[in-house]
Amino acid sequence: MVVEMPNSAGSMHDSEPKPDTLRLDHFLKTNAISETGGQAKQLIQNSEVKVNGQVETRRRRQLVVSDVIEVAGKKFVVKKT
Repeated sequence: MVVEMPNSAGSMHDSEPKPDTLRLDHFLKTNAISETGGQAKQLIQNSEVKVNGQVETRRRRQLVVSDVIEVAGKKFVVKKT
């Protein structure tokens, strides 16, 4: 399954995410992989999410284009829109 990442724009500040990145928990929620942000958090904290083949337990992990996310045996690829 291919999931596209929205194109981001705007100025960069140290506290803001870099352009063309998306947080893992937001990715799960906005792409209906989890129903809620809370469910996304639980999936991640319970080691049920892999990013590029590695278990990821950081909710705020910044995803980039071409990252592969795996949840419950289903794979999703981050693509730029």
